[in-house]
Amino acid sequence: MIVATPRPLVDPYGRSVSYLRASVTDRCDLRCAYCMPERMKFQPRHDLLSLEELARLIRVFIGRGVRKVRLTGGEPLVRKGVMTLVERLGAEIGRGLDELTLTTNGVQLDEFAMPLAAAGIRRINVSLDTLDPATFEFLTRRPVLANVLNGIDAAAAAGIAIKINTVALKGTNDREIPAIISWAHARGFDISLIEVMPMGEIDDDRADQYLPLAELHAALRRRWTLEPIAYRTGGPSRYVRVAETGGRLGFITPLTNNFCEGCNRVRLTCTGRLYMCLGQNDAADFRDLMRQGADDAAIGAAIEEAIGRKPKGHDFEAAYRCGTASVARAMAVTGG
Repeated sequence: MIVATPRPLVDPYGRSVSYLRASVTDRCDLRCAYCMPERMKFQPRHDLLSLEELARLIRVFIGRGVRKVRLTGGEPLVRKGVMTLVERLGAEIGRGLDELTLTTNGVQLDEFAMPLAAAGIRRINVSLDTLDPATFEFLTRRPVLANVLNGIDAAAAAGIAIKINTVALKGTNDREIPAIISWAHARGFDISLIEVMPMGEIDDDRADQYLPLAELHAALRRRWTLEPIAYRTGGPSRYVRVAETGGRLGFITPLTNNFCEGCNRVRLTCTGRLYMCLGQNDAADFRDLMRQGADDAAIGAAIEEAIGRKPKGHDFEAAYRCGTASVARAMAVTGG
């Protein structure tokens, strides 16, 4: 008996969708000023997919050709019982799934580093925008930089490869960025710089925070030799090698030089909504579908239908020109 292989997930523009970013919670133990307001309203817990529902849904995506899964939040490590999900998905590595990764703010990483490594996670992204304790507390509204640094050390000791993600913020951490790059490269970490994105309402004006990475790239070129390289991880970073440090430096530029033409990603929220584009509002609801008793074949068909609506690109540029958020939902809702 010959078992038919499901058709790959290909969007209307010929892009193969092989990468799922899945949020396990919208909750977070930080309140980063560019991400959410201080008094963030989180989703009611009964609206969240259970960990069992998340595992089942992600497995259907893997069966439809998704080869890489990244667990995100909010902060994924604050979800109670999250390691049961990590372990179940880790068991799929080599059985359709090539890689399971995680994005974290690092606050809980000291506790979770060894279990994550044991479950099959070999690489993580850690969000870190400053090495200065006062600036960290100003940006995150929490005095826990030491916890993050301890967590990074624990992950490195567990054998997990670490990439640092740093959001470039005008007037806040811009002068510190060369020092953060040097710190990361001295420890063997890759680092990516990210333009702040117009998502959700915050307490500040994002126009005041926005620093075009083209400007930062030019400033770094005056300091260092930046050598273009072909290295890719499946995400949107475009990398160079810093000759003087020997480390890799990525640029994620959703506004000044968007990466939509090669987008291979979709994002699943903790409430079961699939967003085919980070910067658009169209979504497909899988929570109700699953809770109404749909089998895996019906879920797979719904995934294919949703991918058929994936747009060509986002509207972040227009949002900045208008001084508004591109989408009303916060990044913590969609997942990083």
